[in-house]
Amino acid sequence: MDWANLGFGYIKTPYRYVSEYKNGKWDGGILTGDDKIVISECAGVLQYAQTVFEGLKAYTAKDGRIVTFRPDLNAERMIESAKRLEIPEFPKERFLEAVDKVVAANKSFVPPYGSGASLYLRPFIFGSSAVIGVKPAKEYQFRIFATPVGPYFKSGIKPITLRVSDFDRAAPRGTGHVKAGLNYAMSLRAIVDAHENGFDENLYLDPTTRTFVEETGGANFIFVTKDGKIVTPKSDSILPSITRRSLCFAAEKYLGLTVEQRPVKLSEIENFAECGLCGTAAVISPVGKINDHGREILFPSGMNEMGEITKKLYETLTAIQTGEIQAPEGWIREIR
Repeated sequence: MDWANLGFGYIKTPYRYVSEYKNGKWDGGILTGDDKIVISECAGVLQYAQTVFEGLKAYTAKDGRIVTFRPDLNAERMIESAKRLEIPEFPKERFLEAVDKVVAANKSFVPPYGSGASLYLRPFIFGSSAVIGVKPAKEYQFRIFATPVGPYFKSGIKPITLRVSDFDRAAPRGTGHVKAGLNYAMSLRAIVDAHENGFDENLYLDPTTRTFVEETGGANFIFVTKDGKIVTPKSDSILPSITRRSLCFAAEKYLGLTVEQRPVKLSEIENFAECGLCGTAAVISPVGKINDHGREILFPSGMNEMGEITKKLYETLTAIQTGEIQAPEGWIREIR
């Protein structure tokens, strides 16, 4: 494997995990080499988008161990997502065991320490039995596959440009707070349109008043005030990001910064010194500029490099993930 030239895409690995839900219970689950899924043309996932998913990574730590980062939180979030879509919960301990098995079985595809690459894991559940009326499926599959991915920023970390979107990401009291496939399908038209008009991503506003910042199509916001305080938007329709939660903890406990989670008005973002998007893939993507229907908001951190505090956050969390800095208790799970 040419670790230095890996992109962020799908590469088939030898093994994946599959468990089926039938007659009211999950079976024991297996590792399989078969990457194909055969389901009814009338399956619940195809007809009514009954599916939820997660994303996490396995790394080679500085000391040579293969580890995953806070997979317990992925398990817990998948349980909450499943509840919202009337999907049977996959137990937390079984989720963790499945992650361990998939990583161990594909150990040769975990990139070496220092390469900037990782083994990306995609757990997902979908309705597999036929459903023609609008109702939950009776049978489901839980699966995890793995794919090695290169660093998200292959040519260095450069700030991106956002636009304030006219689309809504989620409905009030809808599914914006869960990791459901349908949320991401809803964002596809908006992201394609953004790219066609020269922007990297969309900034979505709250769907009720369209005055508060929510998130982008696949990441939470982190802002830095001019006096060095971390501010993250608060909303019932924002996905609870594990990366954002970890960055906020690192900001407080490792860097001694003040962290505030609260509603953030669009009208106040021009007063922030730095802006970033946080998620599993990139950890933090710096934002240099936001276009609000022709009005450009340029952050003082600029378009050339990541802001000073954002960079410290990025370096601290990635160092925790790879064992360069001691992690808090329970954050790192070793694969044996």
